Amino acid sequence: MTLATAHLRIRRGSGDEPPRYDEFAVPFEDGATVLDALIWIRAQRDASLAIRYSCINANVCKECTIAIDGSVAYACTTRLRADRVVTLEPLPGKPVLRDLVADTRPPRERLE
Repeated sequence: MTLATAHLRIRRGSGDEPPRYDEFAVPFEDGATVLDALIWIRAQRDASLAIRYSCINANVCKECTIAIDGSVAYACTTRLRADRVVTLEPLPGKPVLRDLVADTRPPRERLE
């Protein structure tokens, strides 16, 4: 078994503070996803990382939708890469709750 290393640059912070970026090196096997890496980071490196997911059934729940290198994608179906740094950010145009978690509820459903 040969492990590669993915380098992830993750936006951190809440919507009311300037964002910062933390970088993590994550070991992985072929076929691993960005969601696998985020779960590994929470378990092994930084339990304070805020992420959202509901299942690992590839494109069923849509809870893990984030911006990956500037494009909106599912973390559960996007494969890890070892050839460059991958930047992860919350959904663009949505209020940021914390780290990679954005408020995806329609405005009429939000309590003010």
